Amino acid sequence: MTVLKTSVLVLDCADPEPLARFYAELLGATAGPATGDGELILVTGDSGVVPLGIRRDRNHLPPSWPPPEDSQQAHLRILVADDDLDEAEREAVALGARPLAAEEDGSRLDDRTTLRRFSDPAGHAFVLAAVREDPAAHGGDR
Repeated sequence: MTVLKTSVLVLDCADPEPLARFYAELLGATAGPATGDGELILVTGDSGVVPLGIRRDRNHLPPSWPPPEDSQQAHLRILVADDDLDEAEREAVALGARPLAAEEDGSRLDDRTTLRRFSDPAGHAFVLAAVREDPAAHGGDR
């Protein structure tokens, strides 16, 4: 018998409350404390899926992006409908995301038509990725 499990991507930062609010606004979700874990805030979507956790790390140092060795780092990929990519970018920037130029991470400039790269207010990398189908079909909430 397989034991029921779930997983969540957790981002560490020095001040988790503002970062949790950033992602809750960006994802159209809510943020609140995790049951039984006083150090973790969960960003939860309307469907009840927990897409993201934010944890306090008083000694946190923001990640470098792109990494000096040009190695792949973990990043959050947020799926949006193809026609909504420009609006999703405006929302992210208005909430405090910092756009990363394609040349900063070694990508081609023409990739910008389907991917937009950012760092969140705490410096974590994330990507807005256009999909032709409904993003919810890929496991997204919106």
